[in-house]
Amino acid sequence: MKILPVIMSGGSGTRLWPLSTPEQPKQFHALATQNTMIQETALRLSGPEFLKPVVICGKSHQALATAQLDAIGLSPQAVILEPFARNTAAVAAVAALIGQEIDPEALVLLVPADHMISRPDAFRDAMQRAAPIAKERIITFGIQPTAPETGFGYIQRDGLLADGVYGIRRFLEKPNFETAQAYVNDGGYDWNAGIFLFSPQVMLEEIAEYEPDVLSATTEAFTRAETDGKTRLLDPDSFTLCPSISVDYAVMERTKRAATAPCDIGWADVGGFSELWRLGAKDGVGNHAQGNAILIDAHNCLVRAEGPPVAIIGLDDIMVVSTPSGIVVAPISRAQDVKLAAEAAKKLQGDLQQLKAELTGETVAP
Repeated sequence: MKILPVIMSGGSGTRLWPLSTPEQPKQFHALATQNTMIQETALRLSGPEFLKPVVICGKSHQALATAQLDAIGLSPQAVILEPFARNTAAVAAVAALIGQEIDPEALVLLVPADHMISRPDAFRDAMQRAAPIAKERIITFGIQPTAPETGFGYIQRDGLLADGVYGIRRFLEKPNFETAQAYVNDGGYDWNAGIFLFSPQVMLEEIAEYEPDVLSATTEAFTRAETDGKTRLLDPDSFTLCPSISVDYAVMERTKRAATAPCDIGWADVGGFSELWRLGAKDGVGNHAQGNAILIDAHNCLVRAEGPPVAIIGLDDIMVVSTPSGIVVAPISRAQDVKLAAEAAKKLQGDLQQLKAELTGETVAP
């Protein structure tokens, strides 16, 4: 059975600012390996069982996505451009529509571009076990938890459907620490990674059942898309009518045709610099450094210097990220607060543009 990888390349990665920016978000950077994250995603989904990939991304990222996949010899067979974001239910609908067009008998693997999987062979094994069930059910790949993480949603398994595939009892929101610890101790709960395997027809039927407005708007936008070679820009007038809702809320938490395939694949979403420090290669005293970094009597630090040299002297557990877009310095324990800095930097940039416009009489684009 063939599998069509559909790579979701959305999001702005604000918790990795100033490395990740709206113009070049985290999936287009080499973070934990020599390849960028979108390249790593395509590489692990290549081989005889896979069709050439499809990419769904924002209009402004078309050139980046195409160039980076071309560079590794895995040029996408189609690039679907969203004129603006409408959340993952719309992406799932578009993935099913393009899958039905390319090969209605193939399964669609809908996967984010910005996740790390250090055990791709285990991921392929999980897909092979899940594929027969995916003919009739929408499979979500649950990640067997290694710690009581509070930043992920969880999936509670139900009865066994086939080797390595279970029904789903319920989806759970991000828990507090005590609840997460109880989930881990129970052994029947997995992290919700947002990776799906499905027949195009099954996904379209379930979206039609539970969110018909999503299906009608995306179908119209897909049908009326502006086509240029392998690139299609969804029709903005149609797409604007699509409700913004996640595929979990729209379908997975409501359908009776969901299943989960728990797996241990070395998964990480690299959601912040603390995760990047954890995954990165380190020196003998725990430092992970890239670029023009100088470390003197420093321990357990993360330094990324894209530009002039950055020196860290006599500091422990500190992150310093310096790029042309900005500089951030913080304890690694405060890595999640980088999002606040990204929002403040965006506002500052807007204020500066407004001031310039007032001085020059120019009009600032909304």
